[in-house]
Amino acid sequence: MLRWPNLLFITITQLLFHFCIIHVCLEPIGLTARIEGLNLVIIIIASVCIAGAGNVINDYFDVNIDLINKPHKIAIQKYISRRWAIFWHLILSFIGIILSFYVAKKNNFIWLGVFNSISVLLLFIYSASLKKKFLIGNFIISLLTAWVILVLVLPEYKELIKYQLISIDAYIKIFRLGLLYATFSFIISLIREVVKDMEDIDGDRQNACRTMPIVLGLNATKVFVSVWLIVIIALLVVAQAYVVSFGWWVSIVYAFLFLIWPLISIQKKLIKAQETENFTMLSKKIKWVMLFGILSMIFFAFYL
Repeated sequence: MLRWPNLLFITITQLLFHFCIIHVCLEPIGLTARIEGLNLVIIIIASVCIAGAGNVINDYFDVNIDLINKPHKIAIQKYISRRWAIFWHLILSFIGIILSFYVAKKNNFIWLGVFNSISVLLLFIYSASLKKKFLIGNFIISLLTAWVILVLVLPEYKELIKYQLISIDAYIKIFRLGLLYATFSFIISLIREVVKDMEDIDGDRQNACRTMPIVLGLNATKVFVSVWLIVIIALLVVAQAYVVSFGWWVSIVYAFLFLIWPLISIQKKLIKAQETENFTMLSKKIKWVMLFGILSMIFFAFYL
């Protein structure tokens, strides 16, 4: 129910963004991140707890759908009762919120706790209702995926007014890269969420869901996904063209081999996809692109 690979993604993302971008930008000018050391560990645990709670409550509401789409992956009622599932959702959510407000208070940035609490609420509403609605649930999950990075970026904002001009360039780099990776996370997550809707169309239809493939059909949904694939490929190509002047050749080759070319391949396979197993395969490929996108942060530890 916790979907540990997704929780591992969150942990890796936040660790890499902190150490390969925030730390690398601030260390040369003698500054440290607002969320540092133990506070960083705590906010990562909070993020993992909130995401884990969201996964549990999602499975709770999806039992009937999963009986059709993924009968081999059902845990609730097979390994754990629905009552215990609610219990663990509440416990994990409570831990995530308390830890978030602890770090927020320590760093005098109360909005961090508020936004994480809103994330818990959105995950519950998404699982209970919005997941079955046309597109809105997909956008919410995509925004929350982007929030995994922004939760580390926004606390740095207040630091701008404390230091002289020498520090501003460092913070601008953090904000720009934070926005870059948050945008990447949003788009790639949106693409995967809609592909998963195409994968789960049978169970969703039998449970009165109104997802995009059900409302508009597979062909129109493929067009929607294709447009976003073109957008993210174009953004990645522009980003590589921009860093050519800096001579970041290793990262450019990496981006083309592990991000751009796989996305082009996904685009080609999407056009031909018709069966559930086709969309399952595409969903897995997109997840690999997400992982390689996260790992690309390592290059900034050497180039910034």
